[in-house]
Amino acid sequence: MYGWIKAFHIIAVIAWMAGMLYLPRLFVYHCAAEKGSVQSETFKVMERRLLRAIINPAMIAAWLLGLALAWLGPDPRYGWFASGWLEAKLALVLALSAVHGLFARWVKAFAADQNRHSQKFYRIINEIPTVLMIAIVLLVVLKPF
Repeated sequence: MYGWIKAFHIIAVIAWMAGMLYLPRLFVYHCAAEKGSVQSETFKVMERRLLRAIINPAMIAAWLLGLALAWLGPDPRYGWFASGWLEAKLALVLALSAVHGLFARWVKAFAADQNRHSQKFYRIINEIPTVLMIAIVLLVVLKPF
């Protein structure tokens, strides 16, 4: 059963990260669209659907399956929860979830034509999920502590 949970966890993480990397790119392009234009309205639909249909469900699945994997780890009483690397990973996944929350807030701001950030801002923000993902993968694969 562990292998199946792990496989679906990886699938959920890939879907979550795909959305987390694509959504800020949509924000960059949306900034260039004139408010009320057909292009702006199209971006609103794309952002909302990406968040609701892919990113949110993938995050929930990644969290639930990840916690199941942590619980089913090698220690019969604590699973992987007794491992320092998992504590660090959970902190980084919490940070990624906070970024997800910011993205959701910005989707709402764009939907209300109340975006307050520039294209440059979103280009920089787009790198945060990438950096977090790299650190999380290194912790999981290397288990340094």
